[in-house]
Amino acid sequence: MNKNFLIGAALAGLCSTPLAAHAADIKIGFVTTLTTGGAVIGNDMRDAVNLAVEQLDSTMGGKSFEVLFEDDGFKPETGKQVTDKLIKEDNVDIVAGYIWSNVLMASYKSVTRADKIIISANAGPSAIAGKLCNENFFSTSWQNNQTPMAMGELLNARGVKSLYMMAPNYAAGKDMVAGIERTFKGEFVGKDLTKWGADAQLDFSAELAKAKASGADGLAVFYPGKAGGAFIKQYQQAGLNDVLPLYSVFTIDSISLPKLQEGKMDGILGSETSMFWGPDLDVPANKAFVASFKEKYGRYPSHYAAQSFDAINLIASAADMLDGDFSDTDKVRDALKKADFDSIRGDFTYGNNHMPIQNFYARKVVADADGNWTTSITKTVLESHQDVFAAECKL
Repeated sequence: MNKNFLIGAALAGLCSTPLAAHAADIKIGFVTTLTTGGAVIGNDMRDAVNLAVEQLDSTMGGKSFEVLFEDDGFKPETGKQVTDKLIKEDNVDIVAGYIWSNVLMASYKSVTRADKIIISANAGPSAIAGKLCNENFFSTSWQNNQTPMAMGELLNARGVKSLYMMAPNYAAGKDMVAGIERTFKGEFVGKDLTKWGADAQLDFSAELAKAKASGADGLAVFYPGKAGGAFIKQYQQAGLNDVLPLYSVFTIDSISLPKLQEGKMDGILGSETSMFWGPDLDVPANKAFVASFKEKYGRYPSHYAAQSFDAINLIASAADMLDGDFSDTDKVRDALKKADFDSIRGDFTYGNNHMPIQNFYARKVVADADGNWTTSITKTVLESHQDVFAAECKL
């Protein structure tokens, strides 16, 4: 074999080996649900994150960044596994995301024990807000009880005296029931906690029959994702929209409304919900976000998307203060506490447990100028509200 052949073969081998991609200076892990029925929420969150990355031109604090998405599969054990991977193998600087309270509860200690920051873009379990609070935990959403507490006050304002309540049987579902119980002054004439998880109950005929027979003035429900669509369909099929007014939290939103409109579920028009945010919230950053999201994806963003968009911009605000240096967790934490960025909810502050102190609004399901179903804010129900579990947090 001649010398020239060996040299040529070596050069060919070098050319066939791909050059290593330049690693980003800052790595953010984002855990959400990208498979199973919960993917409808996770995909909305991922779309908002990608929009934020695009608008930031993959740069924060003068340094490049990337987001590594991981799928929790709608399971706490899987959520913990992928969180561990992000920390131990990918060595991310910050972990964000988390739709489900039970997934967050199983995962957050993996992050805090590694002395890294974790930012919930949705789940707000009472335990983490209270006795199990941690200085490295932050939220860009709410504590689970707050949205239903706002609903309880709305029910009082609407003169509802008796209520039937339905929710899935897991941490957030129990928090939702407890939240309404904290503020609603009327009588609960029935409560049902239904099976949740990958094989969640989607047939609510028995519970709806009980609700109808209860004679309640209203029906309050919490069914996020696929379960929400199934519930609304059965609610209308049972003819309850004419006899049992619907009040919902995390059930009717910008994810479910297009499908509900397509299915002619017009019984929900005029129904009310509560939330800290809405697509029509009169805040400059929100108007820009909603417009850019609709332009890019052809639909309204949900609150899940709004919270995820805020999570990335919160991290970017800290990076800008620290010139992209996330090596000192104490400094990162102090920068995040300032919440110095243009939030989709307007200005807000963090409580001692790092849950936002913010307004909550009543929202009504309406058709917009183009005939598309959305929600419209009708009144402020809670102003600059701090969650009740902050008093149990020792930070």
